[in-house]
Amino acid sequence: MSCYEGKVSVITGAGAGIGRALAVELARRGARLSLLDRDSAGLEETLRHCEAVGVRALVQVVDVTDWEALQAAAEVAESELGGVDSVFAAAGVIHRGSLLDSDVEDIERVMAVNWRGLMYTVKAHLPFVVRSNGGRVVTFSSAFGLVATSKYTAYNSSKFAVRGFSESLRQELADAGSGVSVTCVFPGGVRTSIVRNGSFAGPENREAVARGFEKKVARTEPEEAALTVLSGAERRRARVFVGADARMVAVLARLAGGHYQDLMPFAERLLGRRRGK
Repeated sequence: MSCYEGKVSVITGAGAGIGRALAVELARRGARLSLLDRDSAGLEETLRHCEAVGVRALVQVVDVTDWEALQAAAEVAESELGGVDSVFAAAGVIHRGSLLDSDVEDIERVMAVNWRGLMYTVKAHLPFVVRSNGGRVVTFSSAFGLVATSKYTAYNSSKFAVRGFSESLRQELADAGSGVSVTCVFPGGVRTSIVRNGSFAGPENREAVARGFEKKVARTEPEEAALTVLSGAERRRARVFVGADARMVAVLARLAGGHYQDLMPFAERLLGRRRGK
């Protein structure tokens, strides 16, 4: 029996990518679902996938940067579904471009969604998760939350922030004896539309970057990522690495420490050869 069966799971970013894959897999496992996204059409598509396996989910169109809306969504989930057992804060956006070329609005948007929106999501639902007696909080950082690379200052910053938030909250909840675990997920390249739908500084070639990501980086399917995430969360692991590339980055960060920055050009060339660049 799955630990998710009959339990209530909240998923942000449920309209596409890993969020949608999580929703469908949790539906297969008999979970009751509260699906959140700002994309109503994407949410409806996810709902159709969940209904195809016999689950009717609660769907709420919410922007995770809206604190009041998230509070209201959490109250609705609690009242209509009878509580909240797990939260999967999967909503995220990306921006590429040098700091000099990037607009402040694009940088602020990445931080607002990836960091503040994740924190809002967890804080709004956490009182109900604590009441569930052994719930789970699952946050999404990135391989770019382990090491940084150029032209992703906003995205790197947001994902490093998620990592710090998650590790602090895990200790906080353990110290309080709450029984709630916090699992921080570090995906590598997953076949989603995040890069293609991202924002780009003026000099950047959107199509070339998106095509390079899709052909050379995104090797893990969202469905595979969802299975890895759910397995790690079920075991209450502190960290979950999605994809061989994420695991490789984790090893690099552990062994090289701050010197990884000197090794990044070599690592990128090595990865490029392994991917048939």
